[in-house]
Amino acid sequence: MIVITGATGALNGATADHLLDRVPAERVAVAVRDPAKARRFAERGVEVRRADYAAPDSLPAAFEGADQLLLVSSSDPRADAVSLHGAAIEAAVAAGVGRILYTSHQGAAPDTPFGPGRDHAATEKLLSESGAAWTSLRNGFYAHSLHWLLGPWRETGVVTVPADGPVSWTARRDAAEAAAIVLSSDEAYDGPITLTANAAPAFEDIAGIASELTGREIGFETIGEERWVAAQVAAGQEEFTARLLLGMYRAAHDGFFAGVDPLLGELLGRAPQTVHDVLLTPTA
Repeated sequence: MIVITGATGALNGATADHLLDRVPAERVAVAVRDPAKARRFAERGVEVRRADYAAPDSLPAAFEGADQLLLVSSSDPRADAVSLHGAAIEAAVAAGVGRILYTSHQGAAPDTPFGPGRDHAATEKLLSESGAAWTSLRNGFYAHSLHWLLGPWRETGVVTVPADGPVSWTARRDAAEAAAIVLSSDEAYDGPITLTANAAPAFEDIAGIASELTGREIGFETIGEERWVAAQVAAGQEEFTARLLLGMYRAAHDGFFAGVDPLLGELLGRAPQTVHDVLLTPTA
Protein backbone atom coordinates (compact mmCIF):
# COMPACT_ATOMS: atom_id res chain seq x y z
CA MET A 1 0.00 0.00 0.00
CA ILE A 2 1.21 3.48 -0.91
CA VAL A 3 -0.24 6.27 1.25
CA ILE A 4 -0.02 9.86 0.02
CA THR A 5 -0.67 12.77 2.35
CA GLY A 6 -1.77 16.20 1.14
CA ALA A 7 -3.41 14.78 -1.97
CA THR A 8 -5.94 17.62 -2.11
CA GLY A 9 -3.05 20.02 -2.71
CA ALA A 10 -1.43 20.78 -6.05
CA LEU A 11 1.85 18.87 -5.60
CA ASN A 12 0.80 15.59 -4.01
CA GLY A 13 -2.54 15.66 -5.81
CA ALA A 14 -0.65 15.58 -9.09
CA THR A 15 1.64 12.88 -7.70
CA ALA A 16 -1.39 10.74 -6.81
CA ASP A 17 -2.80 11.21 -10.31
CA HIS A 18 0.47 10.12 -11.92
CA LEU A 19 0.76 7.18 -9.52
CA LEU A 20 -2.71 5.97 -10.49
CA ASP A 21 -1.48 5.78 -14.08
CA ARG A 22 1.15 3.32 -12.88
CA VAL A 23 -0.39 1.17 -10.15
CA PRO A 24 -3.91 -0.13 -9.40
CA ALA A 25 -6.14 2.11 -7.30
CA GLU A 26 -6.43 -0.56 -4.60
CA ARG A 27 -2.72 -0.12 -3.89
CA VAL A 28 -3.13 3.58 -3.17
CA ALA A 29 -4.63 5.51 -0.26
CA VAL A 30 -4.75 9.26 0.24
CA ALA A 31 -4.58 10.77 3.71
CA VAL A 32 -6.01 14.27 3.87
CA ARG A 33 -7.30 16.76 6.41
CA ASP A 34 -10.73 17.00 4.77
CA PRO A 35 -11.81 13.71 3.16
CA ALA A 36 -14.76 15.44 1.49
CA LYS A 37 -12.30 17.31 -0.72
CA ALA A 38 -10.79 14.02 -1.90
CA ARG A 39 -14.00 12.73 -3.49
CA ARG A 40 -12.41 12.52 -6.92
CA PHE A 41 -9.97 9.92 -5.60
CA ALA A 42 -12.70 7.93 -3.89
CA GLU A 43 -14.57 7.84 -7.21
CA ARG A 44 -11.50 6.21 -8.76
CA GLY A 45 -11.45 3.47 -6.12
CA VAL A 46 -8.77 5.00 -3.91
CA GLU A 47 -9.19 4.65 -0.15
CA VAL A 48 -9.54 8.06 1.50
CA ARG A 49 -8.30 8.45 5.05
CA ARG A 50 -8.26 11.43 7.40
CA ALA A 51 -4.87 12.69 8.53
CA ASP A 52 -3.90 15.97 10.15
CA TYR A 53 -0.35 16.49 11.38
CA ALA A 54 -1.75 18.85 14.01
CA ALA A 55 -4.02 16.05 15.30
CA PRO A 56 -1.59 13.20 16.05
CA ASP A 57 -4.44 10.86 17.07
CA SER A 58 -5.59 10.87 13.44
CA LEU A 59 -2.27 9.59 12.08
CA PRO A 60 -1.90 5.93 13.16
CA ALA A 61 -5.00 4.78 11.29
CA ALA A 62 -4.12 6.99 8.32
CA PHE A 63 -0.68 5.39 7.96
CA GLU A 64 -1.69 1.80 8.77
CA GLY A 65 -0.45 -0.81 6.31
CA ALA A 66 1.72 1.61 4.34
CA ASP A 67 4.68 0.03 2.57
CA GLN A 68 5.49 3.56 1.44
CA LEU A 69 4.26 6.86 2.84
CA LEU A 70 4.67 10.19 1.06
CA LEU A 71 4.66 13.01 3.59
CA VAL A 72 3.98 16.45 2.19
CA SER A 73 5.70 19.32 3.97
CA SER A 74 3.58 21.83 5.86
CA SER A 75 2.31 24.65 3.66
CA ASP A 76 1.64 27.08 6.53
CA PRO A 77 4.63 29.44 6.88
CA ARG A 78 3.46 30.51 10.35
CA ALA A 79 3.22 26.96 11.72
CA ASP A 80 5.90 25.08 13.63
CA ALA A 81 6.54 22.91 10.61
CA VAL A 82 9.28 20.82 12.18
CA SER A 83 7.06 19.80 15.09
CA LEU A 84 4.24 18.90 12.70
CA HIS A 85 6.58 16.84 10.54
CA GLY A 86 8.03 15.23 13.64
CA ALA A 87 4.58 14.10 14.77
CA ALA A 88 3.97 12.54 11.35
CA ILE A 89 7.35 10.78 11.33
CA GLU A 90 6.81 9.44 14.85
CA ALA A 91 3.38 8.10 13.87
CA ALA A 92 4.79 6.54 10.71
CA VAL A 93 7.48 4.71 12.65
CA ALA A 94 4.93 3.50 15.21
CA ALA A 95 2.70 2.26 12.38
CA GLY A 96 5.58 0.25 10.90
CA VAL A 97 5.69 2.13 7.61
CA GLY A 98 8.19 0.49 5.26
CA ARG A 99 9.62 3.69 3.80
CA ILE A 100 8.92 7.35 4.47
CA LEU A 101 9.28 9.76 1.57
CA TYR A 102 9.23 13.49 2.23
CA THR A 103 8.73 16.46 -0.10
CA SER A 104 11.78 18.53 0.72
CA HIS A 105 13.62 21.30 -1.12
CA GLN A 106 16.89 21.63 -2.96
CA GLY A 107 17.99 24.44 -0.65
CA ALA A 108 17.51 22.43 2.55
CA ALA A 109 20.29 23.51 4.94
CA PRO A 110 20.57 24.67 8.56
CA ASP A 111 22.21 27.94 7.50
CA THR A 112 20.03 28.98 4.56
CA PRO A 113 18.49 32.45 4.80
CA PHE A 114 15.22 30.93 3.53
CA GLY A 115 13.16 29.79 6.52
CA PRO A 116 11.43 26.81 4.88
CA GLY A 117 14.84 25.49 3.83
CA ARG A 118 15.88 25.35 7.49
CA ASP A 119 12.65 23.49 8.31
CA HIS A 120 13.37 20.95 5.57
CA ALA A 121 16.90 20.40 6.88
CA ALA A 122 15.59 19.87 10.41
CA THR A 123 12.96 17.42 9.12
CA GLU A 124 15.57 15.45 7.21
CA LYS A 125 17.55 15.20 10.44
CA LEU A 126 14.47 13.77 12.16
CA LEU A 127 14.09 11.26 9.35
CA SER A 128 17.73 10.20 9.59
CA GLU A 129 17.34 9.67 13.34
CA SER A 130 14.00 7.83 13.06
CA GLY A 131 15.40 4.41 12.28
CA ALA A 132 13.05 4.08 9.30
CA ALA A 133 14.04 3.78 5.66
CA TRP A 134 13.57 7.23 4.14
CA THR A 135 13.87 9.28 1.00
CA SER A 136 13.91 13.05 0.82
CA LEU A 137 12.74 14.47 -2.49
CA ARG A 138 14.75 17.69 -2.72
CA ASN A 139 12.74 19.45 -5.40
CA GLY A 140 14.15 22.48 -7.14
CA PHE A 141 12.52 25.83 -6.40
CA TYR A 142 9.04 25.65 -7.92
CA ALA A 143 9.05 27.61 -11.13
CA HIS A 144 5.40 28.73 -10.97
CA SER A 145 6.48 31.06 -8.14
CA LEU A 146 8.25 33.17 -10.77
CA HIS A 147 4.86 34.65 -11.59
CA TRP A 148 5.04 36.64 -8.35
CA LEU A 149 8.77 36.61 -7.55
CA LEU A 150 9.52 38.51 -10.77
CA GLY A 151 7.14 41.30 -9.76
CA PRO A 152 4.77 43.07 -12.19
CA TRP A 153 7.28 43.04 -15.03
CA ARG A 154 4.64 42.77 -17.74
CA GLU A 155 3.20 46.11 -16.65
CA THR A 156 6.41 47.90 -15.68
CA GLY A 157 8.78 46.45 -18.25
CA VAL A 158 11.32 45.80 -15.50
CA VAL A 159 12.15 42.81 -13.30
CA THR A 160 12.86 44.32 -9.88
CA VAL A 161 14.32 42.16 -7.10
CA PRO A 162 16.22 42.76 -3.85
CA ALA A 163 19.03 40.30 -4.72
CA ASP A 164 19.98 38.04 -7.60
CA GLY A 165 21.46 34.59 -7.99
CA PRO A 166 21.10 31.33 -9.93
CA VAL A 167 18.06 29.15 -9.26
CA SER A 168 17.26 25.75 -10.78
CA TRP A 169 13.65 26.73 -11.42
CA THR A 170 11.75 23.42 -11.58
CA ALA A 171 8.19 22.83 -12.73
CA ARG A 172 6.02 21.50 -9.92
CA ARG A 173 4.25 19.16 -12.32
CA ASP A 174 7.62 17.59 -13.24
CA ALA A 175 8.48 17.10 -9.57
CA ALA A 176 5.08 15.50 -8.97
CA GLU A 177 5.50 13.07 -11.83
CA ALA A 178 9.00 12.16 -10.64
CA ALA A 179 7.68 11.43 -7.15
CA ALA A 180 5.16 9.00 -8.64
CA ILE A 181 7.92 7.30 -10.61
CA VAL A 182 10.03 6.92 -7.48
CA LEU A 183 7.06 5.54 -5.52
CA SER A 184 6.28 2.97 -8.20
CA SER A 185 9.89 2.00 -8.82
CA ASP A 186 11.51 -1.21 -7.63
CA GLU A 187 14.66 0.81 -6.93
CA ALA A 188 15.21 2.10 -3.40
CA TYR A 189 16.28 5.73 -3.27
CA ASP A 190 17.89 6.23 0.11
CA GLY A 191 18.32 9.59 1.82
CA PRO A 192 18.17 12.89 -0.10
CA ILE A 193 17.79 12.91 -3.88
CA THR A 194 17.82 16.14 -5.87
CA LEU A 195 15.19 16.76 -8.54
CA THR A 196 15.86 19.89 -10.57
CA ALA A 197 15.56 21.31 -14.05
CA ASN A 198 18.64 21.32 -16.28
CA ALA A 199 19.58 24.96 -15.87
CA ALA A 200 19.79 27.59 -13.12
CA PRO A 201 19.20 31.04 -14.59
CA ALA A 202 19.45 34.11 -12.39
CA PHE A 203 16.68 36.72 -12.32
CA GLU A 204 18.67 38.90 -14.72
CA ASP A 205 18.83 35.99 -17.16
CA ILE A 206 15.07 35.55 -16.85
CA ALA A 207 14.57 39.20 -17.77
CA GLY A 208 16.33 38.34 -21.02
CA ILE A 209 14.06 35.33 -21.55
CA ALA A 210 11.04 37.57 -20.90
CA SER A 211 12.35 39.98 -23.53
CA GLU A 212 12.50 37.17 -26.06
CA LEU A 213 8.99 36.00 -25.19
CA THR A 214 7.38 39.42 -25.41
CA GLY A 215 9.41 40.92 -28.22
CA ARG A 216 10.15 44.01 -26.12
CA GLU A 217 13.03 44.95 -23.92
CA ILE A 218 12.47 43.90 -20.30
CA GLY A 219 14.86 45.65 -17.95
CA PHE A 220 16.40 44.37 -14.75
CA GLU A 221 17.31 46.04 -11.48
CA THR A 222 18.14 45.20 -7.89
CA ILE A 223 17.04 47.56 -5.15
CA GLY A 224 17.72 47.75 -1.43
CA GLU A 225 16.05 45.10 0.71
CA GLU A 226 14.07 47.51 2.88
CA ARG A 227 12.96 49.46 -0.15
CA TRP A 228 11.82 46.21 -1.75
CA VAL A 229 9.93 45.12 1.38
CA ALA A 230 8.26 48.53 1.60
CA ALA A 231 7.18 48.26 -2.04
CA GLN A 232 5.66 44.83 -1.41
CA VAL A 233 3.73 46.08 1.60
CA ALA A 234 2.54 49.11 -0.34
CA ALA A 235 1.25 46.74 -3.03
CA GLY A 236 -0.87 44.93 -0.42
CA GLN A 237 1.37 42.07 0.70
CA GLU A 238 1.75 41.28 4.39
CA GLU A 239 5.15 42.27 5.76
CA PHE A 240 5.56 38.75 7.18
CA THR A 241 5.21 37.27 3.69
CA ALA A 242 7.48 39.87 2.13
CA ARG A 243 10.25 39.11 4.61
CA LEU A 244 9.78 35.37 4.12
CA LEU A 245 10.27 35.85 0.38
CA LEU A 246 13.23 38.13 1.03
CA GLY A 247 14.96 35.09 2.51
CA MET A 248 14.48 33.30 -0.80
CA TYR A 249 16.29 36.04 -2.74
CA ARG A 250 19.08 36.05 -0.16
CA ALA A 251 19.43 32.28 -0.45
CA ALA A 252 19.56 32.56 -4.26
CA HIS A 253 22.28 35.19 -3.95
CA ASP A 254 24.22 32.86 -1.65
CA GLY A 255 23.98 29.95 -4.09
CA PHE A 256 21.64 27.64 -2.20
CA PHE A 257 19.54 26.96 -5.33
CA ALA A 258 22.32 26.98 -7.93
CA GLY A 259 22.96 23.27 -8.44
CA VAL A 260 21.34 21.20 -11.17
CA ASP A 261 21.02 17.43 -11.25
CA PRO A 262 20.24 15.14 -14.21
CA LEU A 263 18.13 12.74 -12.13
CA LEU A 264 14.80 14.46 -12.80
CA GLY A 265 15.23 14.20 -16.56
CA GLU A 266 16.39 10.59 -16.22
CA LEU A 267 13.28 9.68 -14.25
CA LEU A 268 10.93 11.49 -16.61
CA GLY A 269 12.62 10.16 -19.74
CA ARG A 270 12.55 13.65 -21.21
CA ALA A 271 13.97 17.08 -20.59
CA PRO A 272 12.32 18.89 -17.66
CA GLN A 273 10.39 22.04 -18.40
CA THR A 274 12.36 25.25 -18.73
CA VAL A 275 11.79 28.79 -17.48
CA HIS A 276 10.66 29.66 -20.99
CA ASP A 277 7.97 26.96 -20.78
CA VAL A 278 6.86 28.08 -17.34
CA LEU A 279 6.49 31.76 -18.24
CA LEU A 280 4.16 30.65 -21.03
CA THR A 281 2.17 28.40 -18.65
CA PRO A 282 1.12 30.11 -15.38
CA THR A 283 0.13 26.82 -13.68
CA ALA A 284 3.37 24.93 -14.41
